Amino acid sequence: MNAIDYVVFLGAILSIACYGAWRTRDRRTFNTYLRGQGKLGWFSIGLSVMATQASAVTFLSTPGQGYASGLGFVQIYFGMPIALVIIAAVFVPIYRRLNVYTAYEYLGKRFDRKTRLLGTAIFLLQRGLGAGITLYAPSIVLSTVMHWRLDVTIICSGVVVIAYTTSGGSDAVSYTQRQQIAVIFAGMFAALAVLWSKLPADLNITDTLSLAGGFGKLRAVDYSFDPHNRYTFWSGVLGATFLMLAYFGADQSQVQRYISGESVRESRLGLMFNAIFKIPMQVFILSLGVLMFVFYLFETPPIYFNQVAWEHEASEGDTEQFRSLESEFAAAHGQQRQNLERWIAARHETDEQKESEARQAAQAGQARLDTIRDEAKRIVNLRTPTNEADYVFISFVLKYLPHGLIGLLVAAFISAALSSKAAELSALASTTTVDIYRHVIAPSASDNHCLLASKAFTVAWGVGSIVFALTVGMAENLIQAVNIVGSLFYPVMLGLFLIGFFLPYVGATAAFLGALLAQALVLGHYFLAVQYPEIGFSYLWYNLIGSVACMVFSLILQPLFPPSSSLVDSQSAAS
Repeated sequence: MNAIDYVVFLGAILSIACYGAWRTRDRRTFNTYLRGQGKLGWFSIGLSVMATQASAVTFLSTPGQGYASGLGFVQIYFGMPIALVIIAAVFVPIYRRLNVYTAYEYLGKRFDRKTRLLGTAIFLLQRGLGAGITLYAPSIVLSTVMHWRLDVTIICSGVVVIAYTTSGGSDAVSYTQRQQIAVIFAGMFAALAVLWSKLPADLNITDTLSLAGGFGKLRAVDYSFDPHNRYTFWSGVLGATFLMLAYFGADQSQVQRYISGESVRESRLGLMFNAIFKIPMQVFILSLGVLMFVFYLFETPPIYFNQVAWEHEASEGDTEQFRSLESEFAAAHGQQRQNLERWIAARHETDEQKESEARQAAQAGQARLDTIRDEAKRIVNLRTPTNEADYVFISFVLKYLPHGLIGLLVAAFISAALSSKAAELSALASTTTVDIYRHVIAPSASDNHCLLASKAFTVAWGVGSIVFALTVGMAENLIQAVNIVGSLFYPVMLGLFLIGFFLPYVGATAAFLGALLAQALVLGHYFLAVQYPEIGFSYLWYNLIGSVACMVFSLILQPLFPPSSSLVDSQSAAS
């Protein structure tokens, strides 16, 4: 980055932060700090919900996922429109009618204190771990761009986010997210334009699609029933529907966004905005990765995209071995480019036999390149475990984008990090304050006292996420890691809400014990599958299995306990 990049980067970040501070300068009460003034319209809600989910992990890691695996990852979002329709119809009116600060207050009203605290604890554990991951992701960007140590970068980023979140409150998060999402998409569309302009001049759209399709990058839908395959149509429609139900319906970081709406109608429209645009947005981001794959078919890519780790290991290890691999990779890539040129020429000549032969040669050449790169990954990961897919996009940005646009893309990454991180810390602090501190520890505390406590908890959770980020080692691609962590804890939390809404005859104790058994089932299978991968299945199925298990266990256990007097009539709750 040069001076122009820093001007663009700092200008974008500081102007957004100053705008948020100015717009929320009068939010000084406990109610407005946690829930805002309740005047947000549907468009602000829609952008805020989108920005909360679309963290820096999304924009940093998803293009790398598209580069490595193609469009198939989009299947994880197939259940999202279904989930959002259900949430708009059922969850939103109940939360609004009960006038809650957090989703877990509902569990206390429907069941009892222990069930409310269980839901709260599951959320705090899951979102606390997720907060560390979303802090780790942008730190990779900054450490790569600035050549800082990763641990120093994590600490500095975390301190900035803590200060930003503590001073702002819920409305500050919502108002700034509109500007942040604008910066994000400006940067992503600029990257797309530059990427397209750098493809070979004689490569047209159909050629590009043919190349991407020939290497399996355009296969967006997999209808197989293989439970070991992470992303299929069935895991997306069934498993991911429950994941999205949990995330948008029972995760306070999202619930807090739409209960701040001016009315039920505005909250519902904000959710429908995401139901319509989320899948196209993810296809667009994944397509950036697919287009980068085509670009690097002709432009020699790094043998290992995390060049800092590669050069470090090369200097510390057998330098001759590293340079030999680089030479072998460059030679194989040169041969592969000739295969591709023959393939494209045969397409233009409409010679199907030549095209088939050239395509097979290119596929064999790509397999050879993948073999060399796998060896490079193995050598680096012996001492520095990392997932290079997370470095694909930032590597392209730094090397091929003009100055100014580099600053804009870095601002986009950091804007995404700030928006999602602020929402997470705000939700963690409000849940800790409302569902634990005020409910259990200090029930007679004043609003001013709880306001100070909420700010203190924001700092505490921020420090905790820094500590977690400093110790995390990501074996998974970051965007997958976030969803895996969620799939371990979300199902049971969602199960409690589904029992509350749809099983009115199930009482508190049966629901509580059913949730514990279901959580043990999910975690038990996950850790068993780590040891014995052949018996495991896609993490998306945990969401369906865990939620259903929670309800089934509670139904089985209910006859052992008398009806609970705290039950809320389901008909009135749904009205």
